[in-house]
Amino acid sequence: MHRDKELHSFLLGKTWQMTEEWYASIDKTKATGVYASTNPETIETLKKQNHEFHEHFCEVFVQDKTTFLKDFEKWVVMIAKDEEHLNTPVTDIMKEFFKVQKQYLEFVQEFVSLHQDEYKQEVIDSWNNIIIDTFNKIVTWFVEENHKYSEEKLVAQQAMINELSSPVIALNNHMGLLPLIGVIDTQRAKLIVENTLEQCTEKEITHLFIDLSGVLIIDTMVAQQIFSLIDTLGLIGVKATLSGIRPEIALTAIQLGLSFERVSIKSNLAQAIGSQK
Repeated sequence: MHRDKELHSFLLGKTWQMTEEWYASIDKTKATGVYASTNPETIETLKKQNHEFHEHFCEVFVQDKTTFLKDFEKWVVMIAKDEEHLNTPVTDIMKEFFKVQKQYLEFVQEFVSLHQDEYKQEVIDSWNNIIIDTFNKIVTWFVEENHKYSEEKLVAQQAMINELSSPVIALNNHMGLLPLIGVIDTQRAKLIVENTLEQCTEKEITHLFIDLSGVLIIDTMVAQQIFSLIDTLGLIGVKATLSGIRPEIALTAIQLGLSFERVSIKSNLAQAIGSQK
């Protein structure tokens, strides 16, 4: 009942008007993310994306449901994983979706006023209902896709942070340096062990300097992980030298009964490296 070629043509003729009016309606003083951008290229891309939405959405009045959703999928996925939209609060994006929904309802009203008495109220209601129902589907679809890509981005960023937080720096003569900085929790300690063993093998390190001078907090589990790392390094033929051990870290290790007898220890990194020259 909602399909109508004349309404479809009318709305297609209004797509750029809707885009320009929609963008002009954004309160730039309160906008966030992509909507607050002053970059001409970003603004142009945003308008293009909005116009492409209209080109797809108007087809709801002439296409069958399956074809319509299939054609719309590419746009939804593109926006969901768009970097600018990923950096924009999803609540703000939803507000703009429903602002556009209002535009469609108003243009349907304008179309009806131009064709007085040509359409029954039940037909007009079907148009309004399909607009509201379709927007609800698209917004839900977008939020699901956006969440998925946000999670993937977060995982990728965390993996990069973890990798960068425990870099083994290759020095001369198969020596390497592992500078540990910041707070090390149990999860990060496990990643440090895994990354260090892998990097020492890849870089053919035979002597690794582990500097703890930048470590702020360490708990019992982490202390055990570090000593476990030293023992494991020995099993693959890598000698380890610890430097920059804070008094509280040394105290924690002693309380745990961890032995320093088989570990080479220097007061600072300069002394540790200098002793190998």
